[in-house]
Amino acid sequence: MSTAPIEFPPPVDSAKEFVGPPTDPEDERIEVGVAIVGGGPAGLACAIRLTQLLAEDEALLESLGEVPVALVEKGKTPGSHLLSGAMMKPSAMKELFPDLPEADWPTFGAVDRDAVYLLPNAKRALPLRPTPPPFRNHGNHVTSVAQLGRWMSEKAEEGGVYILGETAAAKLLVDDGRVLGVRSGDKGRDREGEELSNFEPGADLIAKATVLCEGTQGHLAGAAIRHFGLGSEDPQQWELGVKEVWDVPKPLDRVVHTMGWPLRFGAKYREFGGSFIYPMGEDRVSMGLVTGLDYRDARFSAHDALQQLKGHPLVAEIIEGGKRVGWGAKTLPSGGYWARPRRLWAPGMIMCGDSAGMVNVPTLKGIHYAMHAGMFAAEAIVERLRGGGGCDDLSNYEAKIEGSEIEKDTYRSRNMRQPFSRGFVVGGAIANMMEISGGRFPGGRWATHDDATVDVFIGPERNYPKPDGKTTFDKLSSVFASGNATRDDAPNHIRVQEKVPLEVALMWQNMCPAQVYEVPEEELEAASANGKLDGKHEVRMQVTPSNCVQCGAITAKGGRLTPPEGGDGPNYQAT
Repeated sequence: MSTAPIEFPPPVDSAKEFVGPPTDPEDERIEVGVAIVGGGPAGLACAIRLTQLLAEDEALLESLGEVPVALVEKGKTPGSHLLSGAMMKPSAMKELFPDLPEADWPTFGAVDRDAVYLLPNAKRALPLRPTPPPFRNHGNHVTSVAQLGRWMSEKAEEGGVYILGETAAAKLLVDDGRVLGVRSGDKGRDREGEELSNFEPGADLIAKATVLCEGTQGHLAGAAIRHFGLGSEDPQQWELGVKEVWDVPKPLDRVVHTMGWPLRFGAKYREFGGSFIYPMGEDRVSMGLVTGLDYRDARFSAHDALQQLKGHPLVAEIIEGGKRVGWGAKTLPSGGYWARPRRLWAPGMIMCGDSAGMVNVPTLKGIHYAMHAGMFAAEAIVERLRGGGGCDDLSNYEAKIEGSEIEKDTYRSRNMRQPFSRGFVVGGAIANMMEISGGRFPGGRWATHDDATVDVFIGPERNYPKPDGKTTFDKLSSVFASGNATRDDAPNHIRVQEKVPLEVALMWQNMCPAQVYEVPEEELEAASANGKLDGKHEVRMQVTPSNCVQCGAITAKGGRLTPPEGGDGPNYQAT
């Protein structure tokens, strides 16, 4: 019998820790018009659209006080924590910046060539022709979402948005059934939580409306879903993407996607995903491997599988003579339409983007959905404020989502992720029928599952390459490449059980791309009998939270990532 991580829940009490009324005296609270949490595409699009609408209504602008729009960002700057593929459909950019030519967008231009390959093994690559519909990207733009975030933040500030950088939104302020704003986290505590000489307490940020755009594994969005009962009967699922950016001597003239190796095809392992390689101008490429987090083998490592992928002739030729200049990792919601919260608002609050599950996994698209949702949120809030009735009822936001391409596209692919729990071959065949039929056959409602409910086992040793520091890299050097500057004595923002079965401990150790979790040698020895590891033997893990790049994978697989101190974590530049 194997073990499911959900059997060892983290020591967290969301109701008490992450939701509550304001605690600052009224005269010490920070009052703003609209508070936006998260400086990604959704939050920044919301902020920019708000300033555009408020510029047309001076009376409304004045009624929102000295700070009409405030954006809370936990990274060093907007963009610092952003990572994606990223292949962006242009619809949202055209709508948000109608007078700006595409040539002036912060992208690497539109795609005109695609290639998709099935990798049956470590040597062969079988081109799939014609290109399967989900991978057709003609007219879409290759971009760095980190660079997009920085560019959009400049546009937001030009419009009058007040950006609170290096500020973690730690608590959702709720009183009498209404969201009043957020409380920022404390800064300047040591590992034990004691105040240092530079200690700064958090503050209550009060707003007429609060928009949660925290991205994947949104901390406050999750708290809001639980507190207000907004969740679907189908749990969200997650995938983990590990990405590298390379300077290369030869330009890549097409967008490349692969599926198959180094993931295993058998249903026993439930390894689902694929890779992408995108040109970023003539001298740079971004590449990554995205894998579902409902896999079963505790020895599987997405980071090391990406290192393995670079040994395939198809990939090796692209990066030959090149140099790695960036690295990062992030989860993305993959449950699709059924796993999206059944309601996207509560009195005084709206959820947008990845926090609300707005990702189309078959096409690997989410940026333009996030931006459209942010704009819808801005328009819905302004409509309510102009009406004079306040923001207790924000159902107009949900109506805008239901009439949009977000709803249409994700409903079409509503059942396409679920079949892959049956293995790559069977799952691929079923998903292909769904694609051909526009999602109608096989129809019905295919249930999703919590990734942490999937049992794990200790499989055979994986044949991952040893890091050479030139083409293949270890996890610690990769964390350094992310720009992570978390201090070693910062408070631990990771919650896991103190002792867990070796199966779970090894899964966490190998899953984490940043080497946060390690099973000490003495614990491995204690769990070994006659040369075999006893997966049921409970072990103590060593946790190094300062390594964490806040990818969110631990939350999907049985632990909980909570907000770190503002400014901690990665400082992505080109991801």
